[in-house]
Amino acid sequence: MPDLAQACRLALVECLAVTTGTTVLIVTDTDLEPLGAAFFQAARELEAETACLTMLSRDNHGQEPPGMVAAAMGQAQVAVLVTAKSLSHTRARREANIAGARIASLPGATADMLQRTLAVDYNTLAADCEHYAAILSGGHEVHLTTPAGTDLTFSIAGRQGHPDTGLYRQPGAFGNLPAGEAYIAPVEGTARGILVIDGALAGFGVLEQPLRIEVQGGQAVAVGGGREARLLEETIFNRYGPASRNIAELGIGLNPRARLTGRVLEDEKVRGTVHIALGDNSTFGGRVEAPSHLDGILLQPRLVVDGQPVL
Repeated sequence: MPDLAQACRLALVECLAVTTGTTVLIVTDTDLEPLGAAFFQAARELEAETACLTMLSRDNHGQEPPGMVAAAMGQAQVAVLVTAKSLSHTRARREANIAGARIASLPGATADMLQRTLAVDYNTLAADCEHYAAILSGGHEVHLTTPAGTDLTFSIAGRQGHPDTGLYRQPGAFGNLPAGEAYIAPVEGTARGILVIDGALAGFGVLEQPLRIEVQGGQAVAVGGGREARLLEETIFNRYGPASRNIAELGIGLNPRARLTGRVLEDEKVRGTVHIALGDNSTFGGRVEAPSHLDGILLQPRLVVDGQPVL
């Protein structure tokens, strides 16, 4: 297993194609500043033209960074987002990609996670991600069930599947590190049934007991499941409003080195799992902008697309 310095260097060189003179911006926050510093040092040793900005930690996933950080992101060739709360689903990230930056987002990363999960065969991982993304792109109707009680249907007709391959070498490329998923934005208003999150939930960690969510008209309408259910209700019903209850994403985990740890960055990549997100999907083909994006991990899923088993 590589040490942290080696893992950071691997990410910069193999995943982001950083070479001498590449302009590299490390965006970090007060929670993950030491990890941001490790990436800064790795970029410096590669003789990249690098800078590091440390901002105050955001309150939740999907909240915009300060304007000065957003502006700097748009001027870099490579941006590495090492933050406690995800900047993936923000206008700042999207606009930086449009400006040509290639971006890796590492929300909630730890040194142990990066050392374990980055040393994969990226050609094999990319082939898997692209295979499942193509299935999603060509699909229309999804039926998702789990032994815990999930029984959810929704449309993905006309939506594009996205492969998170770990290879972000071209201008405008974006994804997570660690990588390893295929994902799509369900058509708004079409999801219905029961969603049972029995693995982990972004911002909550590994769950004490499953969350049972009733879904109608593409939105969560009721939540059950004890203490964590009450916290989720407070977040999506009281704090952020209707947009945060949108069934925003279907994702398929594909990284063979990932394991369930309670950190969503890794949890959603665990091979053999599926995740469903609530909230924002405007950055990957959906139409809902929300100040939050919460991924919930489902264990032992059976995923059927247009009547054909996928998992």
